[in-house]
Amino acid sequence: MTNSDPALPSKWLVSTQWLEDHLDAPDIVVVDGSYYLSTMKRDGHQEYLAAHIPGAVFFDINKIADTANPLPHMVPPPEVFASAMRNLGIGDGQTIVVYDGLGLFSAARVWWTFRIFGVREVYILDGGFPKWKAEGRRIELGETRRTPRHFTPRFNAGAVAALTDIQKALAEKTAQVVDARSAERFAGTAPEPRPGLPSGHMPGALNVPYGGILEDGRLVDHDRIRQAFRQGGVDLDKPMITSCGSGVTAAILTFALDAIGKSPKALYDGSWTEWASDGKQPIEPKP
Repeated sequence: MTNSDPALPSKWLVSTQWLEDHLDAPDIVVVDGSYYLSTMKRDGHQEYLAAHIPGAVFFDINKIADTANPLPHMVPPPEVFASAMRNLGIGDGQTIVVYDGLGLFSAARVWWTFRIFGVREVYILDGGFPKWKAEGRRIELGETRRTPRHFTPRFNAGAVAALTDIQKALAEKTAQVVDARSAERFAGTAPEPRPGLPSGHMPGALNVPYGGILEDGRLVDHDRIRQAFRQGGVDLDKPMITSCGSGVTAAILTFALDAIGKSPKALYDGSWTEWASDGKQPIEPKP
């Protein structure tokens, strides 16, 4: 499959019109990947049941995860991911289109997750469900059940950074750690959405708030993406590891970097939640 609209800023974006035209194709699977922070006071699954793109299945990032890990929605073991995909009716050789209820938020995390498990043909719906609804396109309610399919996971472990990788990157300057959280949370002047977690940042990390590369829930053009990273002090020609609060909005940075041909080295899955709750890692400014 090729990008349906060369005017879109990423080859991994498809337009709402393209999806409507291909909605009934047997090899297309639509995935609602909506997830919201607790402060947003929204429930992704309940909203999915109330209204979703026809035929879409719901990808719950909190359940399709390493549930043995106390950190939120961490990448699951390959066999767990494969089982979850089978149950959703997602199998080898299909084309996946992911969307969310904010336009471009958690869909990037779901896109990234499919990618690290070896899926090549996975795309994000430009503008997401808000754009789809605003255009008066078809919706349905309830749970979609698809026939189980075989899914072969091809896990790229190197794309998932661990705490030790971040420690090494910061100490040895082998990669730039780029934090997607807001400037206020990064500076320690605004609270984290998770109770009891201090705000601030890792010493040596850089800040590129994900909101600066979005407009109305859509990815901005290449020049604005480059400008946002340069304003954050990022050298786009050197290795990068994306981070955020819990590994969700870091994927928006990863998606944007891919759009300009600068795919990062990895995404820090534990992100600030792991770093700040560890109790042993340095934090600036000191809480």
